[in-house]
Amino acid sequence: MHAAEAWRSIFENWPETINRQGLVVTTFNEAVPFVDFLISGSIILLERDIPDSYGARKVMLSYDAIQAVKITQPLDLARFQVMGFQSPF
Repeated sequence: MHAAEAWRSIFENWPETINRQGLVVTTFNEAVPFVDFLISGSIILLERDIPDSYGARKVMLSYDAIQAVKITQPLDLARFQVMGFQSPF
């Protein structure tokens, strides 16, 4: 599976029990904080609660530009199993 497909799958299967907020680290080495998001086939729309230095509150980003996703909410690892994560055997 290509990384962009994996990121899209994670956002498509985001569980309702986990707040839709965190940080997306891009391949441009930019950390984009978000408080909500909308998905499409090849682009994600991230919503910021505080505008960036240009005044932007929305960021459209291709899935292949995502390097990492950071979750700021303290959660047990078991809550991520619905996103496809599992313990190693």
